[in-house]
Amino acid sequence: MTGQGALADATGVGDPAPLTAVVRPARLANGEGRSISLRDAFGEALLQLAQADPDIVVVDADLSNAVGLTSFPAALPDQYLQVGIAEQNAVGVAAGLATWGYRPVVTSFAAFLTSRSLDQVRVVVAQTGLPVVLVGGHAGLLAGRLGKTHVSMEDLAIMRALPGMTILAPADGVEMRGAIAAALAANRPVYLRSGRDPVPAFFAADHEVVLGAADLLREGDVACLLSTGSITPLAHAAVQLLAEAGHEVAHLHFGTVKPLSGAVVRDVARGRRLVITCEDHSRVGGFGSAVAEILSEEALVPVLRIGTDDVWVDSARNDALLALHRLTPADIAERIAERLTR
Repeated sequence: MTGQGALADATGVGDPAPLTAVVRPARLANGEGRSISLRDAFGEALLQLAQADPDIVVVDADLSNAVGLTSFPAALPDQYLQVGIAEQNAVGVAAGLATWGYRPVVTSFAAFLTSRSLDQVRVVVAQTGLPVVLVGGHAGLLAGRLGKTHVSMEDLAIMRALPGMTILAPADGVEMRGAIAAALAANRPVYLRSGRDPVPAFFAADHEVVLGAADLLREGDVACLLSTGSITPLAHAAVQLLAEAGHEVAHLHFGTVKPLSGAVVRDVARGRRLVITCEDHSRVGGFGSAVAEILSEEALVPVLRIGTDDVWVDSARNDALLALHRLTPADIAERIAERLTR
């Protein structure tokens, strides 16, 4: 590790990178590319980035294999700090490293990182604006086999409430690779959602992550579905089912959950009968709440928020959990069609 060799300004190192509020057409993989979990894509990309930049440092809370960093400790031992099962300490250590010019990445399960260490995240990272990247592994519904103590359906709500916190929720491994690079370059506090199980490539291999941008996946005049994170491929399949039934629903993916452009959200809502949000998160306080907050200021259009109810998630197979919470493509399509045909 090298750092800058001198204490950096405690408000952060340099100026934060700008965010781009724009809607752009996205190219999809369409069956090409490899299936990979978000955690493994994160681990591969971070190792490559750290090999090129000795100031990138991992602060891990005893979960290197579980969060996708299987190869990192042996490959770059001088850029890897193992603090043990001590998430609060991990965040404090990372903040200290950031003041010396390092680019720390803290890794743990989302359930621990956003709750057990919340005081440290709030005070020494968010309030100072230090460029610390917090990677919440096994986030959302599809980590349900871990048991309810290890599942976080409220992480977005918690992190959204912290001023100055940027939140990223990639849809697949392709976007995850770009997301960790963008997070490290952002020069601000970033929370990055990650997942456990392999998923097929959704975006084309040349997909570029631009903080704040929304990806247009399908055009449609009647309604508009806005999704984020790992639920996006399922939501896209639902939109295709709706089209087969005669409902032309536009679909946009938001890899950046916060900040969320009010101008973009209002623009896609205008002239449509319904806006739908879909997320791998509780309907309380997450992405759907952020969209509803924006649209409620002008009462532009009704909003249907699709996610889990205000319940603790039990442990089960992914397919069983998706069916239980009505988040399969068929369930999503049915819920939207019900509203459109009222």
